[in-house]
Amino acid sequence: MITHLFSTTALLLLSFLVSCGAQETKADKAAPAPTKKQGKALFDGKSLKGWKKIDFGGTGDIEVDDGEIILYTGELLTGLKWDGEVPYKTNYEISLDAMRIDGVDFFCALTFPIAGAHSTFVVGGWGGSLVGISSIDDMDASENSTGSVQKLEDKQWYKLRVRVTDTRLDAWIDEKQVVKLLHTGRRMGMRFGEIEECVPIGIATFQTKAAIKNIRIKSVEPDASDSE
Repeated sequence: MITHLFSTTALLLLSFLVSCGAQETKADKAAPAPTKKQGKALFDGKSLKGWKKIDFGGTGDIEVDDGEIILYTGELLTGLKWDGEVPYKTNYEISLDAMRIDGVDFFCALTFPIAGAHSTFVVGGWGGSLVGISSIDDMDASENSTGSVQKLEDKQWYKLRVRVTDTRLDAWIDEKQVVKLLHTGRRMGMRFGEIEECVPIGIATFQTKAAIKNIRIKSVEPDASDSE
């Protein structure tokens, strides 16, 4: 009788431990929950959910392939914009990976909210190398102090980041900071024309085929350097 009870108890204990182990393994394999540091993904890697294709007229096709948004070459512009609520309008950072597959002009014009308006971070314009913000005090990237010439290769991924606070606008390509602007007192805006269709958050190309992935947005805390 004692032996029987011992065997039954041992079996129940073994079953409990196996069950706990299975639950732990299942939990370990589950995807980690997003953190404040990671921010919010604006692209699920599988569909254009949350995005709307912009009809510029003569625009190229847009599709999702293997976790990437492919923007095909259009007559002029090809682009899409965020069709939902904008998570942040100041004190935020938006980032994405972009690659020019083919073409000789900008492979990412990232439009974003700033100072009650919108501006665009242009990457690869004017023959493929101009980088800067359009527009500042009604001057395009080719005319204002943020404009610079950068070497940008075809078929190479670049990590783009734009950070907007109440006083500053900063942008990076990979680890290189290419924009550093105190925007207080400046007139922030966009180049006049079809690119204005990209608000509130948009991505566009000009006569260029490009790939985009890993689009994220997160809140940031302004620091003392924001007033410099």
